[in-house]
Amino acid sequence: MSEWWTYTLSDFLLFSPHTYYRLFELYNAAIWPGQMLAMALGLAVVVLLGARRPWRGRAVSAILAACWLWVAWGFLFTRYATINWTAVYMAAAFAVEALLLVLVGVVGDRLGGRRQEHWTGRAGLGFVLFALLIQPLVGPLAGRAWSQVELFGVAPDPTVVATLGVLLTVERARWELLAIPLAWCAVSGATLWTMEAPDAWIMPAAAALALVLNRAPRSRCANRMPGSGTWE
Repeated sequence: MSEWWTYTLSDFLLFSPHTYYRLFELYNAAIWPGQMLAMALGLAVVVLLGARRPWRGRAVSAILAACWLWVAWGFLFTRYATINWTAVYMAAAFAVEALLLVLVGVVGDRLGGRRQEHWTGRAGLGFVLFALLIQPLVGPLAGRAWSQVELFGVAPDPTVVATLGVLLTVERARWELLAIPLAWCAVSGATLWTMEAPDAWIMPAAAALALVLNRAPRSRCANRMPGSGTWE
C-alpha cells in the first residue's frame, strides 16, 4: 500500500474531466429552453439593482433563492450526485442558502440597501454582469463545447458569482449569506484545479475579491428614507 503522503488531489477525484463536462452537456439538453428563463431572471436582477423601488430587495432575493434552489435540486442532487456522492451535501448547502435568501431578503427585506453610489456597489454590479455575460464564455474559449456552457440560474458557478455581486451592492454586510457562496468558490476551484482546467482560478479569485470589497468602507453619501429599508 502506498504511503498517504504520496497521494495527490487527483487521486481522490471521483470522475474524469470528460465525464464532468459531459454532465453539463446532458443537463443543458434536458432542461432546454429553461436557460432562456434563467437568463431573463438574471437580466431582471440587473434591472432591479438599478431600480428605486422599495420592493426591489425582496424581488432580487426571491429570484436568487429560486435559482439556488433549482441548482440544488436540478443539477447538484439530480445530476452531479450521480458522479460525485458529496454532491448530495452540496445540494443541501445550496438549499440552505436559498432558505437564508428567503428569510433574510424576502421576509426580512435586508437586501434592499443601495450601495451603487459607492464604488463597491458598482463592483458588485460588475460581478453580476460577469456572471451573466462573460463567465459562460470562459468554457468555450478554453476549448470546451458550447453545449457544455454554464449559465446563471442553472449552473452553480455563475449563480454563486452573481450572488456575491448582489451582496456587494447591499449597504449592510450580510455575512450569514456569504459563507456558503465562499465555500462553494473553494470547492469549485479545487475541483477544476485537480482537473487541470485553465479556468480553475476564477472562483477562488471571485471569492477573494468579494471578501476584500465587502470589507471596504460603506458609502455615507446616501440618505436613508424614513420608515423604509431602502437607500436613495
